[in-house]
Amino acid sequence: MRISGITIPDEKQLEFGLTAVFGVGRQKAVELLTELSISPRTKPGDLSTKDENRIREKVESLQIEGDLKRKISADVKRLKDIGAYRGDRHAKRLPVRGQRTKTNARTLKGVKKTMGSGRRKLEKT
Repeated sequence: MRISGITIPDEKQLEFGLTAVFGVGRQKAVELLTELSISPRTKPGDLSTKDENRIREKVESLQIEGDLKRKISADVKRLKDIGAYRGDRHAKRLPVRGQRTKTNARTLKGVKKTMGSGRRKLEKT
């Protein structure tokens, strides 16, 4: 089963398989399937083509994949342009939502090499 150019894994239940589409999480997937009265535990291979098309239409009506990524990058660019604090944090590649940076924050800052204890090891001659 393919939605917006993304292949939904056949071995996973729909609840988890639909999360392969950027912009659809577990909660949104369960809401969509409940609305369409399809069990979230069903696997994509067990669906009829009618059900597949209903799911595809419903998911494609959402803002997903490229459109959502463009919207997010435009929002970040707007924050940078107006000089907002959050925009500055994005520009400096630091955490935006108030997390500490003295320790942790390795995802954005990157892992730095530590200096060690300062003691040199004795060389054996």
